[in-house]
Amino acid sequence: QVRLVEFGGGLVQAGGSLNLTCASSELDIDIVDMGWYRQPAGKQREPIAVASSDGRLKYGDSVKGRFTISRDNAKNTVLLQMASLKPEDTGVYYCTMGLYYSSTTEYVPYDWGQGTQVTVSS
Repeated sequence: QVRLVEFGGGLVQAGGSLNLTCASSELDIDIVDMGWYRQPAGKQREPIAVASSDGRLKYGDSVKGRFTISRDNAKNTVLLQMASLKPEDTGVYYCTMGLYYSSTTEYVPYDWGQGTQVTVSS
């Protein structure tokens, strides 16, 4: 099973910024579609951002204009830059590998990291 590991979670004040990094030690991510999900406490996981292997990007409505996903294929990592954070951004953030269907812009994850907690204080 491919392993994904997230780094960078923590506590930040509202309005602040935080960067999350996802690394894979077992697969070259440049050939794989990657995405981030988050799960607030007591709620379902929701998609946040997707970066397909051919450079397409997609963001959830709640984070558009504030979050940026990028890939560093040389380092085999995916970065999620989060700015203007709000308390409602609090949750466990998961890095995923999946399939991105460009015709429908649907992303279906099939592998998940263990998650990292992000807490935004008001």
